[in-house]
Amino acid sequence: MTSPIDAVTVDDATNRAAREAARRRVSWPVNLAPASVTYESAGHTLLLGDELAVHRAAAALADSGLAAIALLITEPTEADADDADVEALLASTRHLPCRTLTAVQRATLRIEGYLGRFAVGLEGDEGPLNLTLALLGRRHADLVLDLGRSPTLALELPPPGYRHLHWDSPERDTALAEFAELVGEFDKPRYFQINPDLCAHSASGNLGCTRCLEVCPADAISSHQGRIESRIEIDPYRCQGVGSCSSACPTGAIQFRLPEPARQQEALIQRLDAYRQAGGHLPVLRFIEAGDQEAESDAPAGHLLDVPLEELGNAGHDQWLTALAAGAAEVRVQLHLDLPPTLAAFIDDQLAQAHGLLAALGHSPGRIRTIQRGDTTARDALPASLPLGEAPLALPQGSKRERLNAVLARLAELGEPDGARHALPAAAPYGGIVVNQAACTLCFACVSNCPTPALAAGDDTPMLSYREADCVQCGLCVEACPEDAIRLHPGFLADAARTERRVCHEEAPFCCIRCGKPFASAGTIASIKAKLADHPYFAGDAAARLEMCEDCRVKDVWQTMARDPDSQLKV
Repeated sequence: MTSPIDAVTVDDATNRAAREAARRRVSWPVNLAPASVTYESAGHTLLLGDELAVHRAAAALADSGLAAIALLITEPTEADADDADVEALLASTRHLPCRTLTAVQRATLRIEGYLGRFAVGLEGDEGPLNLTLALLGRRHADLVLDLGRSPTLALELPPPGYRHLHWDSPERDTALAEFAELVGEFDKPRYFQINPDLCAHSASGNLGCTRCLEVCPADAISSHQGRIESRIEIDPYRCQGVGSCSSACPTGAIQFRLPEPARQQEALIQRLDAYRQAGGHLPVLRFIEAGDQEAESDAPAGHLLDVPLEELGNAGHDQWLTALAAGAAEVRVQLHLDLPPTLAAFIDDQLAQAHGLLAALGHSPGRIRTIQRGDTTARDALPASLPLGEAPLALPQGSKRERLNAVLARLAELGEPDGARHALPAAAPYGGIVVNQAACTLCFACVSNCPTPALAAGDDTPMLSYREADCVQCGLCVEACPEDAIRLHPGFLADAARTERRVCHEEAPFCCIRCGKPFASAGTIASIKAKLADHPYFAGDAAARLEMCEDCRVKDVWQTMARDPDSQLKV
């Protein structure tokens, strides 16, 4: 049987011309964020690690222009100390400040900071010891060269100014020369911005979403406890623009400053549309790091349209699905072996989410796949299927979630959703909630903690409603509920009911016994009366205050005090 794609005439020259026309018509947005972070380094350098390697590095860097060099021996040398060359080496570097750590001290060695501001110290019973102050005479070192067998600062992407180097490495001389050049002022963009109003990390002292904390390979994101709640912070000096935090954030609270994710999304839609209008067929979008794209010596096949990214983490499953909804036949994400493990795991997770969503909506998960750098056969292969559709895709000018919901709605129209709930990876921001109506008192603590419009209270009636399409499964509603009446129900619901608001619990209103104004639900009042039954403030006749609205309750208190001024002293 003939496949529908066999009936399409594929002319590579026509596709190349269409791709060029699309490129001229739609320029890809680049990171135009102005440099807003400045590193200042005078070259005060700390060399640490193997004793012999440290002395050799000190000798090699002696005339490099560094302001000062100090040595911190963390590993004893295995060389013969009687060797004449070793004796000459030690003699040439004997004038440098040096300290040798014991095995116990090595276990407490800590390195924090970045280029121009490294704090290196030991934790002891009598408090921390600042080694940079002891060795360099200043509170911070500008540069740290680690020559140990394994890095002291074990990060996938260490901060600028820190370098781990094996002395026997073939790149040693080049690495030392590059290290010595880190003197002066260096600027870089402040890549990301945070909108705390959209963040689902914390509310009212409850902890929720932690996705950004889990995907940063540079350890630049942290949770800081404030007076009331925790907040997400990104250290701009340690951030290296990987972008996985922005792609993982389900609400759009973290995003690139320039280009914004919405602009990038619109650009790929426009480029696909321009390609079609220019006569191109079977478009395949390749998400690729800009450096890899520039390094390619041969031009890819005409049907391949590139999405050049500063880092692969700058785009996640929402952008990949947007490409399919906008008319791409396939999406290919080009990987390489140099990816930090955390970023590679993040891409795998995003791929699993995309595959799960496609399957739930009735499409082949194979429409999104990875290829490896240098595999030109996989790169240039024709797609296995026709595009899902070719009608222009218009996204709302709303939040990240609103745009994603529009993409999912288009994919549902083009597919055959089965109406079932589909399991997705554990961290996927899709799912519902289950409310125990017998336990729920409609106190609406869940609503006040919800960072999205997913949960809402009724206007005139005590009612809790929920829209699953807005839920990011942060769990703040579960943490906030004083009655433990809510639990999460993970998974993607491939049904129109996902986008409809439903009532989770509703009760008749309780009216104030004095003015008749409805102010709570009957369940809430019953729960409060049970919990405060033994409270002296509501003892005796005062218990009736629990059945009053806030205005009448205050009036009753003042009236009681006017009749009996000493009554407040009896509480």
